[in-house]
Amino acid sequence: MLEISNNVSLADWEVELTGIRATGNGGQRVNKVETAIHLRFDIKRSTLPLIYKERLLKLSDSRISSEGIIIIKAQSFRTQSMNKDDALKRLKELIISAMIVQKSRRATKPTRGSVQRRLTGKSNRKDVKQTRKKVQL
Repeated sequence: MLEISNNVSLADWEVELTGIRATGNGGQRVNKVETAIHLRFDIKRSTLPLIYKERLLKLSDSRISSEGIIIIKAQSFRTQSMNKDDALKRLKELIISAMIVQKSRRATKPTRGSVQRRLTGKSNRKDVKQTRKKVQL
């Protein structure tokens, strides 16, 4: 069972974990040991509350397919159990991140004083450059 929050959790049957061979270097051992984990989680079939499902399906994340299936591949560690924990942790973080509401941005204008300081600085810089010019006779 994967705890998402105090009142939301996922049952073991909802998350499909498959062992696969990890890519990359590893010597003789790499072709015979399935240490990487392939996690599949179907959003639509899950027991998550409706608001969680809607927000997850709205996310534009490359790990979420068009059918609403989250696919996570974990192969950072050398043992299957550590990769399994990593995949579950990443799934939990993805679900939690979908529930964070972004604060709406209010458009603001620069203050009159800041505009004045900027223009004064520009004119000062102009005067400095004018004094460096060659004097015309």
